[in-house]
Amino acid sequence: MEKEFNHIPIRKLVLKLGLPAMAAQFVTILYSIADRIYLGNLAQGGGQALAAVGVCAPALTILNAFAFLAGTGGAVLMSSSAGRRDQKTAQQAVNTAFTLALILSAAVFISGMIFKRPLLYALGCGDTLYPFADRYFTICLFGSFAVICGTGMNQFILAQGFAKQGLVSVVLGAVINIVLDPILIYGAGMGITGAAAATIIGQFASAAYVMRFLLGSKPVYRLEIGRFNRRYAAEIFRVGFLPFLIVLLDNILLISLNSSLQRYGGDQADAYLACTSVIQSFITLASLPAQGITTGCGTLYSFHWGAGNGQKVRQVFKWVFILCISYIGILFIFVQTVPQVFTGMFSGGSSMLASAPELLRMYTLGLPALAVQYAVVDGLTSMGMTRIAMPVSLFRKGLYLLCVAVIPQYWNIRNVFYACPISDIAGSALSIIVFFTVVRKLLGKRSVGF
Repeated sequence: MEKEFNHIPIRKLVLKLGLPAMAAQFVTILYSIADRIYLGNLAQGGGQALAAVGVCAPALTILNAFAFLAGTGGAVLMSSSAGRRDQKTAQQAVNTAFTLALILSAAVFISGMIFKRPLLYALGCGDTLYPFADRYFTICLFGSFAVICGTGMNQFILAQGFAKQGLVSVVLGAVINIVLDPILIYGAGMGITGAAAATIIGQFASAAYVMRFLLGSKPVYRLEIGRFNRRYAAEIFRVGFLPFLIVLLDNILLISLNSSLQRYGGDQADAYLACTSVIQSFITLASLPAQGITTGCGTLYSFHWGAGNGQKVRQVFKWVFILCISYIGILFIFVQTVPQVFTGMFSGGSSMLASAPELLRMYTLGLPALAVQYAVVDGLTSMGMTRIAMPVSLFRKGLYLLCVAVIPQYWNIRNVFYACPISDIAGSALSIIVFFTVVRKLLGKRSVGF
């Protein structure tokens, strides 16, 4: 790990670590997109099932927030310690993070089962959608362990340079999910229940692969179950809190949008929620692979920052941004020119999605700005500079919430879909200002040149 990071050019390392991590997240998206495509094309109740999945999605995605709390926080601690050649701390980071993941998964499952009904209604679910949402949410909640431990500990596979193995763990679960979806949804006639069952079976398969690899002989820092250190746990929470908060708030943004549509949408509320479910799928398609790039390359930020090499950290920022903007830029051109190609995969002829192409185009007007936000905020997080990264991230999210609250008061409810581009563009502008006025100075203290 140390020899590779010090001698291979940064551009090649970013491609080596970033592309497989991006592909892994891209495959992860197939979990939700496959479910929604199959459900949206059901002969009866397809629109309601699609809307119900969209209502449940923010709460279920929050499971990833807990995964990143333990996994990203632990991986950053491991990588930065390795950069300082502190092997003991690097090893303890793996062990402690796993114990934290176990505790978090148990707490999330119990809380979810207790507060399920009020939670679903708070997410924007109405009486018509509740039976669908209840079945889907309950089954998916049983996958809490698989998501938090599997996704969280996969960060340690990626951080140690095993990008291909990290990709395999995700592909395994996605393939199982995609194969089982039509069998359970259509063949067994289980509908939305079958979609949820296929999802958690795939998630457990991924988690099993991750555990087996980390317990094996290939990783430099192997998982030793039962080892826990309170001091390292506190450090993991400190570093992992921002990725946790980002994912948590991203889903609160979606919840606020769903609630606003349910409140002001009138007799079109369920149709808007169905459209939002499709829009969420596309935003996930754009954001998760981009975040996969920054996560996969997080160990480069951490290692070189820990080693005191600011010049190489700058190069990581540069090439991560180039890779992110290349991917997101292609999707932006696609969605602004032919949005109906994407939305058409979900419709099944349902009139509930008639407005989906137009709303999707509105919601994604600021999409390229995400590349700047991810490169800067996630890079700073990987370096442990959460005091700088957090206000930048919170600014964008706070502006989104403000737009969702204010726009329906004065304009047609459809205009609430402009909340995303407004906050994306403003957040990107702040990220650029912070990078060139603050971050470059801090990096300059560690090296000469740009």
